[in-house]
Amino acid sequence: MSLYIGIDSGTQSTKAIVLDLDQKKVIAEARAPHRLIPGLPVGHMEQHPQEWTAALDTVIAAVVAKVDAQQIRGIGVSGQQHGFVPLDAQGAVIRPAKLWCDTSTVEECALLTKKIGGPKAALRQIGLHFLPGFTAPKILWLKRHEPANFRRLRHVLLPHDYLNFHLTGNYFMEHGDASGTALMDVRKRVWSKPALAAIDRNLGDWLPALSGSDAIVGTLRPELAKQYGLSADVIVSAGGGDNMMGAIGTGNVTPGVITASFGTSGTIYAFASQPVVDPQGEIAAFCSSTGGWMPLLCTMNVTTVTEHYRRLFGLEPRAFDETAASAPVGAGGLVLLPYLEGERTPNVPLGSGVLLGINGRNVQPAYIARAAMEGVTMGMNYGLRRLAALGVKAREIRVTGGGAKSPVWRQMMADIFGVPVVAMVEDEGAALGGALQAAWALAVRANRKAKISDLTSGIVALDEKTRCQPNKANVARYREQQALQDNLGQALRPLFPDQRRLANAGA
Repeated sequence: MSLYIGIDSGTQSTKAIVLDLDQKKVIAEARAPHRLIPGLPVGHMEQHPQEWTAALDTVIAAVVAKVDAQQIRGIGVSGQQHGFVPLDAQGAVIRPAKLWCDTSTVEECALLTKKIGGPKAALRQIGLHFLPGFTAPKILWLKRHEPANFRRLRHVLLPHDYLNFHLTGNYFMEHGDASGTALMDVRKRVWSKPALAAIDRNLGDWLPALSGSDAIVGTLRPELAKQYGLSADVIVSAGGGDNMMGAIGTGNVTPGVITASFGTSGTIYAFASQPVVDPQGEIAAFCSSTGGWMPLLCTMNVTTVTEHYRRLFGLEPRAFDETAASAPVGAGGLVLLPYLEGERTPNVPLGSGVLLGINGRNVQPAYIARAAMEGVTMGMNYGLRRLAALGVKAREIRVTGGGAKSPVWRQMMADIFGVPVVAMVEDEGAALGGALQAAWALAVRANRKAKISDLTSGIVALDEKTRCQPNKANVARYREQQALQDNLGQALRPLFPDQRRLANAGA
């Protein structure tokens, strides 16, 4: 028996699963919550990394207690992307981590863009634009706003790297998650000297050397192995960002597969054998955590929007779905521009939402609930169409996250995307991806030619009873609605104050 633990440390909780590689199924699960730091200024989103490690210890101990601990061979960690964990020379956390959803770094993005030579130069040097979600502007923010803390900085890690550090004591970073820092040349898979220099001449000394995603970080620290009841020989694989691990957990490791995650935020991504750099900078040209590339769209507003309306109407999740289903396609003309938390694609970090088309007939919960679902899904479709323009076209979309659990929403996805949509048997895709990557890392140690697709093809499974086919009439109706939302978003962009500042700074 060969067992592997997969970890997914997200914004709201840390999850663990145990994969039985021989039986090809998940045999244990556990979850522990953590919190955002309350009371911060608007745009600031932070967490204490110590809460992640405490949750990690809790969930590993919980799943180990449910299985034969002596059969556990490895651990793979997925973590929220882009977060900045600043450590001092002794490896102690200097201040709370700024997260992917922190939009306080608009000015830093403008400064970095100007210093590197403008938006086009950024695409040439790193393959990405500097966006508030990425790690690079967070480091410059620390330098500008907390110079005393910046003077203590000696190690820069991402959230999943910090958990690997907790497990092994080793500083490590792999290509996939590192590509989301805006510090790395994604084409060459090396740290970008111009990007580093734009922040600080010493930054290169504070970043780990970059490693392949099939590498092993190390083995468990002896005291942790004893605490968990595991062998000290248990390996920790490179791990990766939640989207990179979600790709593995949905079998998105070869060209032709597209995954959509409907969680707090929304992502749509694919595997590519070559870099896919968007000349407009709207699709992120990330690397995968499997040795390839992963063009990705990210929107900030998915279930965070529907949850706002669900709470507003005092409805339980199933009742909210039923309420939305009772309204017609197109929500009686209501169109929601869902920028409740600003937006990343398109890049309007200080944007706000608009509900257009209110009249005496549709100003009721059912229509507004449906408009919320439709609005965030069309927001993601904006990126799906951009992927298609770059040559990455969808034949089928594998959906994960909270939104994927709703039959009403899945059919809406199929109708808006215009292609079949299907959910996964194992919905904890990022945690499953972590377990699979750990198994792959050990397989590569035995055989350098081992492919991760050999593992995913036998384990990752589609839940065919969830498959939804697009309805042609609804597809046509949503094309009209999509055009209206696109035009609305385009018309309002100049009104958001940060856009003028970004445009002037990057000129």
